[in-house]
Amino acid sequence: MKTFQNLIEEVQTPGLCHHCGGCVTFCTAINYGALALDEKGIPHFSDRAKCIECGLCYSICPEIDELREETDKVAGWVPPMGRILETTVARAKDPVIRNQATDGGVVTALLIHLFDRGHIDGAIVTRQTGPFQRAPWLATTRQEIFDAAGFYLDSSAGMHHFGHDYSTYSPSVQEFRPMLQKGLRRVAMVGTPCQIKAVRKMEALGIVPSDSIRYTLGLFCSGNFHFGEDQRRELEQMGRFAWEDVRKVNLKDELILVLNTGERRTLPLEKLAAFKRYACHYCSDYAAEYADISFGGIGADEGWTTVVTRTPFGRAILADARGQNVEITDPKQKPDLPKHLQDVIKAASERKKQYAQKMHDALVASGGKPAA
Repeated sequence: MKTFQNLIEEVQTPGLCHHCGGCVTFCTAINYGALALDEKGIPHFSDRAKCIECGLCYSICPEIDELREETDKVAGWVPPMGRILETTVARAKDPVIRNQATDGGVVTALLIHLFDRGHIDGAIVTRQTGPFQRAPWLATTRQEIFDAAGFYLDSSAGMHHFGHDYSTYSPSVQEFRPMLQKGLRRVAMVGTPCQIKAVRKMEALGIVPSDSIRYTLGLFCSGNFHFGEDQRRELEQMGRFAWEDVRKVNLKDELILVLNTGERRTLPLEKLAAFKRYACHYCSDYAAEYADISFGGIGADEGWTTVVTRTPFGRAILADARGQNVEITDPKQKPDLPKHLQDVIKAASERKKQYAQKMHDALVASGGKPAA
C-alpha cells in the first residue's frame, strides 16, 4: 500500500502538488495530526511516528489516478469533458449581487438560494482578507455568503498570508475540519477542478466528512497564478496600470483587471505562463468535470455566467432557483446557444488537456516521476 511518503516522491518532488489540502485535512481530522502544511502551504510530515500508513492520503490526491474508475462512477463522468445535462447562460436577479460578484454572480445567487430554502447550513467559499488577498472560508450566514462574492487576487497558502506573495488559488478543502467541528451536515462547496476531484475521490472511498458536502460547484480553471513583488511590477508594465488603482480581477480566456475608474485592462493568459503555479501546467481539467454544476465567464456576454449542469442535483438546483434568484436565457430566443457554449468550452478544455499531456511527456523525458 502506498503512503504519504509515496506522495512526496511521486507528486511533490516533481512539483505536481496542487496544494488542495486534501491529504492534510483528512489526516488532521482522522489520523491524529501526522501531517501538516508548511509556511508555503506544502504538505509534510508533522510527526511521522503518528502516521498509520493507511494510504488514504495517497488515494484521495487529485493527481493520483488510482481510483479513476470509482471516481468517474460517483460523478457520472463521461468523455470527453464530463457529463453534461444542460448548458446555458445565467445571472443573479439581484443587481446588488451582480455588482459585487464576478461575471453574472450566479454562484453567489445559487448559494444564497440554497441557504434561504434551508437546503444547506453553510458553504465553503473564499473571502477577502485584505487588498487582493483571499482565504478559504466556511460561510454559515446569508451575509457571509454574500460577502465572499467577487474575485480578487488571493494570497492563500494554507491559512497563512504573506504580504509579498499573492496567488489566485485558495485551498478550500481545508475548511472540512471547521465544518466537522461545527457539526454541519449540509454544506455546498465552491472549488477548482482539482479540489472538486479530491472531494469526489473521498466520496468514492466513503470517507467522512465528504458525506457532508451536498453540492459541489466547480469553477472553470485555466490555471492559478502566483505574483511576487517582481511579477506585480512586470504586470503593471505589461498592462499599463498601477495596482493601487485596481478594483477587481477576473480570469476568463485572459486576465481582466477592472480599475477604480471602471476602465478595463486585459492581458492574454499566454503572457502569464511564467506566473502560473507549477502544478497547474500538468492539470488537464478545465471545466470542473466532476462538479454538480460548473461555472465560468467564457462564452457568455459581459455580466452573464456560463453554466453547465452535470448531475441531477445540479440540474435541480438551477431549476429551483430559476425565476427567483437566477435569470436564465430563454432557449427559445437563442436555440443555438447551448451548442455554441459547449463548442467554446470543449475547445478550451481540449487545449488544456493537450498542454497538460505535453508537459507530462516532457517531465517523463526529463526523468521526472509523474503520478498520473
